[in-house]
Amino acid sequence: MDRYHQGSLAVQERVGVRELAEHVGRSIGAGIKDVAAAFLELQPHLVVGAADGAGRMWASLLTGPPGFVRATGPHRMAVAAGVPAGDPLAEALATAGTRVGTISLDPRTRRRMRLGGTLEVTARGFAVEAERVFANCPKYIQKRQPLELVAEGTGVVRRGGALTPDQERAVRAADTFFVATTAADGVDASHRGGMPGFVEVLSPVELSWPDYAGNAMFLTLGNLATDPRAGLLFPDWESGAVLQLSGTARTEYGPDGSRSVRFRVESVVEGLHPGRLRWSAPEYSPANPALPPHRGSTTR
Repeated sequence: MDRYHQGSLAVQERVGVRELAEHVGRSIGAGIKDVAAAFLELQPHLVVGAADGAGRMWASLLTGPPGFVRATGPHRMAVAAGVPAGDPLAEALATAGTRVGTISLDPRTRRRMRLGGTLEVTARGFAVEAERVFANCPKYIQKRQPLELVAEGTGVVRRGGALTPDQERAVRAADTFFVATTAADGVDASHRGGMPGFVEVLSPVELSWPDYAGNAMFLTLGNLATDPRAGLLFPDWESGAVLQLSGTARTEYGPDGSRSVRFRVESVVEGLHPGRLRWSAPEYSPANPALPPHRGSTTR
């Protein structure tokens, strides 16, 4: 299998990690190993990235009792759930052939696993025929413990084309978000973490965040080099609310070797869904870089 497309290869070359990326890329496979299958069955949530009918990229959060996500074969992951009504990906996740990227992240253990492939509709939800499966290191994952499952909810609370002041505060306070991107070889869903304030709100329609050193694959930045569409998901861990943004993004390279991503907001969906999971306050990752003195608002 081709582990990287031209976008990722170009970023790896520019940053000077091509050899390391080739070594790390050997972990990417098409099969779900036993250890990965066991990990999936313990998880109470799953992030799914895909494009909606208009071609906009989104990332959505699915929740359920452990076992609602499980491997049903060496190349197949079944999900016994769907997104709530009104979610931007409700139609896409009910359509056979949708290209999806998923990430299962366990805040309890700081483990995460990514799986991408093609969707198949099932009687209980959907399944994904896996084309790319791999685990990531625990860097930048905040440790949390699940508290309770909240049955009631109001669904989609607000839609718009820009962030409200409350939504801006939520983004500034975030220590975690998920990002969905796409390229010719499929969709990828990934995780970004840091200290509260690591995501800057430049305006109601523009965000920026630093690209911290990672696994050298540059799958997200590689996708953005070929297709600027992106979907962001900001979970409010303590309330279970979700903030979903769709738009476009580009990578900016600094003269000192630093990298940042600039995101342009085109559509916003805020939700408080039934069946959401509330988590404890975080134990921040020791890998999180310190923020510049002018950054770091934690007020919601």
